[in-house]
Amino acid sequence: MLMTILDGSIVTVAMPAVQDDLGFSPAGLSWVVNAYLIAFGGLLLLAGRLGDLLGRKRMFLAGTAVFTTASLVAGLATGPGVLIAARFLQGVGSALASAVGLGILVTLFTEPRERAKAIAVFSFTGAAGASLGQVLGGVLTDALDWHWIFFINLPIGLAALAVAVPVLPADRTKGPRPTGLAGLTAGSDAIGAFLVTAGLMLGIYTVVKVEAYGWTSPHTLGLGALALVLLAAFVARQATARTPLMPLRILRPRNVLGANLVQMLMVAALFSFQILVALYLQRVRGYGALGTGLAMLPAAVVIGAVSLGVSARLIARFGERTVLLAGLLLLGALLGLLTRLPVHADYALDLFPLMLLAAGFGLALPALTSLGMSGASEEDAGLASGVFNTTAQIGMALGVAVLSTLAASRTESLESYGHSQAEALTSGYHLAFAVGAGLIGAAFVVALTLLRGSPRPARSFRPAARVEKAGS
Repeated sequence: MLMTILDGSIVTVAMPAVQDDLGFSPAGLSWVVNAYLIAFGGLLLLAGRLGDLLGRKRMFLAGTAVFTTASLVAGLATGPGVLIAARFLQGVGSALASAVGLGILVTLFTEPRERAKAIAVFSFTGAAGASLGQVLGGVLTDALDWHWIFFINLPIGLAALAVAVPVLPADRTKGPRPTGLAGLTAGSDAIGAFLVTAGLMLGIYTVVKVEAYGWTSPHTLGLGALALVLLAAFVARQATARTPLMPLRILRPRNVLGANLVQMLMVAALFSFQILVALYLQRVRGYGALGTGLAMLPAAVVIGAVSLGVSARLIARFGERTVLLAGLLLLGALLGLLTRLPVHADYALDLFPLMLLAAGFGLALPALTSLGMSGASEEDAGLASGVFNTTAQIGMALGVAVLSTLAASRTESLESYGHSQAEALTSGYHLAFAVGAGLIGAAFVVALTLLRGSPRPARSFRPAARVEKAGS
């Protein structure tokens, strides 16, 4: 968990250094993030199904080994193509390990109090990884070079493998183990996994290349239409397959459907906030990688503190829906105020107060998770959790691609009219933040109209029990 979350945040601070060293274009740079996110998000459901068929321990070990090996290749990369390929393999490894990690945890810890403690440690590790990644990315990039943001995964991955092999018990698969490639393909819906992954990858590629071809060009419209056809075929496949990757019944409850839509919109806006603010600090304000990491740290700390220490009490008092709406209002204010960020911003006056508004994410995510799980039946709880994680990854990929492309297009246009680079970059970021604020507004409307509060009374809320239910 630490390695996966750390890798997601550590890369953002080092992206300008990667761009300068390997010669990425501004729009192409987003593929350093997108290649990872598309593989991760597109394969989570398939990886969970393979864990059921082949064994969770086996899948966890395979995913950790793939991720660690891909980290070595990424650290040794000398060109954009190799780095993007290594990032894709990192996403594959993350999907294999992450899809079964929580399932292993709740299987090992069956006593409710011990399970609650284990899940709390698991969640805190994620928050710590996000905070540590921002600072560690700056330290490694400044003190050594950007290659070490990937090399840092090697000791973590090797330690995880060394502990997991003797400690994790061998688990039995559900039902008969598939024999041969045909049996595995039939049981895991490989066709559905191919359709959704190919559709997402092609869609993101189309958006990233808009800067070169334009929104109405045959290239954009043709590939965009093909991506939609692939995704539509995935939906049709799930409606007719004997063992679908994602049974469509999981999205029938209003809270499940609404929570996934809200999460996709919210994460699309906020993951790009994390990247674009880091780029603003380095490209416009001239911060180094370490300074950028320290500047972004307050947001990560506030998110972790609120999500782990405050949100549960507020949910118990006011309910999930109310807390979610309040969090979205804070996030909308954050992105709205970022559209007024000046070229020569003072960090203490202009940026630090905005970092504190990131508390909205710490409020919104736990409430959103509870709402998304509350609408799922008992037998679909695990599948609902997998779908929820998948929409988060899709939101990240789409948000980074769309908002970074809009920012790059606006910047290039203004530079062609004679604006300074700093002015053009800042205006491009303003456009992206404005669109992000619009996405948060759309998420607020969806939450207001689709979501309903938990049917259980607030006085019976117990944070440990709620987390245990979500984990199971």
